[in-house]
Amino acid sequence: MDLTLLLQGILSGILASGLYALVSVGLALAIGVIGIVNFAHGEFFMVGAFLAYQLFISFGFDPVLSLFFVAPALFILGALIYRSSIQFVLKAPELNQMLLTFGIGIILQNLALVIWGGDPRSISNVPYRSIGYQVGGVSIGLVPLASFLISIFIVAGLYFVLLKTPLGRAMRAVAQNRTGASLVGLEVNRIYLLAFALSAALAGLGGVMIAVIQSPTPVVGFAFTLKAFAIVVLAGLGNIRGILGASLLVALAESLVATLVPDGDSLRNAVFFAIIFVVLIVRSRRQA
Repeated sequence: MDLTLLLQGILSGILASGLYALVSVGLALAIGVIGIVNFAHGEFFMVGAFLAYQLFISFGFDPVLSLFFVAPALFILGALIYRSSIQFVLKAPELNQMLLTFGIGIILQNLALVIWGGDPRSISNVPYRSIGYQVGGVSIGLVPLASFLISIFIVAGLYFVLLKTPLGRAMRAVAQNRTGASLVGLEVNRIYLLAFALSAALAGLGGVMIAVIQSPTPVVGFAFTLKAFAIVVLAGLGNIRGILGASLLVALAESLVATLVPDGDSLRNAVFFAIIFVVLIVRSRRQA
């Protein structure tokens, strides 16, 4: 086995894990606090990518600067969607909730197709996109490295909010016992709205980064929805603390398969299904 190739695969997986964690932690937040499985989560990611692209081509906004515009925009979009639809199915059967969020995702995806078309859109004129470094034969791209650092910073900030702020304590209280939280005066529906909007904003931030790393299309959200679900299942549904470790494991598995297995790039998406399959079987045997 080529040691340099192995190290390149490991490094690529580590760098990708930051973005995976950023996208997945938003999904885990929605599941853990609200108790809803949001199948439209990947479409929030996609909308963030295309907003960054539009800001770049229309106003020349650097993608780093567009983070400060996309996050509030996705927060507002998430809040509007919650107010107009999600809040009305919270007490409905889980199938109804999943069908609603799936439908929202289809609407957002088709709106993107109408506005931007189906061709890949690329932010290719930023000068730092082609910058890379060589360390012992291993390539480190500046954009993936910056994406990793920004993602970890944002995820760490979310952890701080959840652990150290009144809003975070309120979210944890609602997640543990929503009836008890309402009895002590917390506005549960307001906490749900904030959690869902924050989840959308986190996904949108991930979309900004993928707009520079890749050339997204309106269907890019589906692939990242699969990745996020694999990570959330591995971490434990609603377990936000386990997202970083699960993201690292999934990203490393994907990268090593793509790097070391012949024709592995075509198999990388199968990694997520394999992880979900194995985790569910192992956990069901433990509970039996």
